[in-house]
Amino acid sequence: MTSPRPISRLLVANRGEIAVRIIKACRELGIESVAVVSEADKQSLAAKMADRSVCIGPAPSSKSYLQIGTLIEAAKGCAADAIHPGYGFLAERADFSEACEANDIRFVGPRPAHVRTMGDKLQARSFAERLGVPLIPGSLQIHTLEEAASVAKDIGYPVLFKATAGGGGRGMKVAYEPSELPQVFVEASGEARAAFGDDRLFLERFLVNARHIEIQIIGDTHGHHVHLFERDCSTQRRYQKLVEESPSPAIDESLRRQMCDAALDLVRELNYLGVGTIEFAFDQDKREFFFLEMNTRIQVEHPVTEMVTGVDLVAEQLRVAAGYPLSFSQQDIRCSGHAIECRINAELPEKGFRPSPGRITSWRPPSGFGVRVDSHCFSGSMVPPYYDSLLAKLIVRGQNREEAIARMVLALDDFCIEGVDTTLSFCRYLMTHPDFKRGANCTRWVENVVMGDYHGQS
Repeated sequence: MTSPRPISRLLVANRGEIAVRIIKACRELGIESVAVVSEADKQSLAAKMADRSVCIGPAPSSKSYLQIGTLIEAAKGCAADAIHPGYGFLAERADFSEACEANDIRFVGPRPAHVRTMGDKLQARSFAERLGVPLIPGSLQIHTLEEAASVAKDIGYPVLFKATAGGGGRGMKVAYEPSELPQVFVEASGEARAAFGDDRLFLERFLVNARHIEIQIIGDTHGHHVHLFERDCSTQRRYQKLVEESPSPAIDESLRRQMCDAALDLVRELNYLGVGTIEFAFDQDKREFFFLEMNTRIQVEHPVTEMVTGVDLVAEQLRVAAGYPLSFSQQDIRCSGHAIECRINAELPEKGFRPSPGRITSWRPPSGFGVRVDSHCFSGSMVPPYYDSLLAKLIVRGQNREEAIARMVLALDDFCIEGVDTTLSFCRYLMTHPDFKRGANCTRWVENVVMGDYHGQS
């Protein structure tokens, strides 16, 4: 247990909508914010909103947002006593957290040991197995094609190669039959090496009719750990999430309780600090859930949980990092209504989701009861080609799922973005699809069903 040390000045070591989100939380808590910006982001909304901004290098993230030494020097130069990494970039890099500790700067996130244990998928899998959390049948590290063939024969096809150091769907490839195994093995290891500098792989049985369900958790330095129920992230394309919702339409109260309890078992054993998510695969045919991985950071889709629980997760993150106990107990958390989030990207779905950088000439987000837009964009702002194409997260809440879907459709219709291509019409198509409306989708639904039918309809 540690005595609270209030944060007075926070360096926001990220960009885009999450930087804006963190700066807003700082304002509410009376914390001074310092935005770091690349040369491409000097006129960004985060730079305009923060109390001050510091340019940390050229536009490519490898020369700016991914430079640990530069970020530490920026924090020291402005006398920041804490750094918030957001998501992506360095958020799940233990060496970044360690560099903060070495320079007496608080890292708004978990301890380095937590990042190392849960960031390595094989270590995380072993940790979950020791606690009796269900695992998808699979392997330890695969070193050769011959090993992969032997494991695949034992667990049965289809099989999924996964990168040990992976995330965001990179290094994940499916082999449906033995003849596909050699090519898929080469592709998965090559993609893992290019993305993470680490080509280690392992195998899992591929669940054909699975949902992706994650449990939001948070812990403090006083030994308190709480779950904030689940988010269903099954509507995804190539392992990239498109739509998230809470509660999941696929599980009942008994399964929900089992999954939340399993998540709490994991984080209590770790004595985890900060926010994180425990991710599960849910086999809809057998009604079984399996541990996938843990994300040791704030998630892109955290507003879904905020909308149904009323908890400001980013503000709570900052309080926990300052050494304060959680402001609520498990008994205080209730899931009320239904929330859905659509990710609005600068991409053209009709052309394989081709990125669409450029200048936004018109930006008119929707508003109204139960509607929230988290974004860094405005009329005249640039969408640079160097970063993720996320423009906004459109989140709605209804009294039930049917109302939330209807509200989302109206909000998508009211959202006007001109100057770049967007996924607005594609999100609307998802919302109105009969499969989605009755909750009958899975993690492969977009590729297997939607993409064959969608041709830019609105």
